[in-house]
Amino acid sequence: MRAALFATAALALTGCAGQGRAPEPQDRFMRALAAHCGKAYAGRVVTTDAADASFAGKPLVMHVAACETDRVRIPFHVGEDRSRTWVLTRAATGVRLKHDHRHQDGTSDVLTMYGGDTTTPGTPERQDFPVDAESIALFRANDRAVSVTNVWAMEVTPTRFAYELRRPGRHFRVEFDLTKPIATPPMPWGWKD
Repeated sequence: MRAALFATAALALTGCAGQGRAPEPQDRFMRALAAHCGKAYAGRVVTTDAADASFAGKPLVMHVAACETDRVRIPFHVGEDRSRTWVLTRAATGVRLKHDHRHQDGTSDVLTMYGGDTTTPGTPERQDFPVDAESIALFRANDRAVSVTNVWAMEVTPTRFAYELRRPGRHFRVEFDLTKPIATPPMPWGWKD
């Protein structure tokens, strides 16, 4: 039954192009993600920024947990920390990335639902998400002005998924091997379907 639901979601994402927007390459990017619905993969940090030390020694897992008509949600676990979910939404103007951050009790972190929208078509393999105005305001209101120039990116190929953050003086990148699914982890804190 679960496989049938994932197949239906992937087919629904295929239909995105018929909703008054250009079909490529963003729909192909979303379909590539949806093809992994229900699967989880191990990853590793591939950058060497000192700020990434807290990630380096812990198991990193991405789980393509939910695929809907225009939305894919991917929890990202860092060791026992299940606070993060990447939320990708296909909109009329492109793809939106938001970061849903929660505390262990399921309540939202003060820094949550930040991210950005694509400003170019990108490619079927890579989409870039410059920080949006709402997120800039959130960062400034919470003493995180260093983040107001963030650009996030995601890549998906037949063998690799990557998540990246760039800003002046900062580069973080984690890559996941899509050829070796692993056991799915528990759902993230505060998960609601």
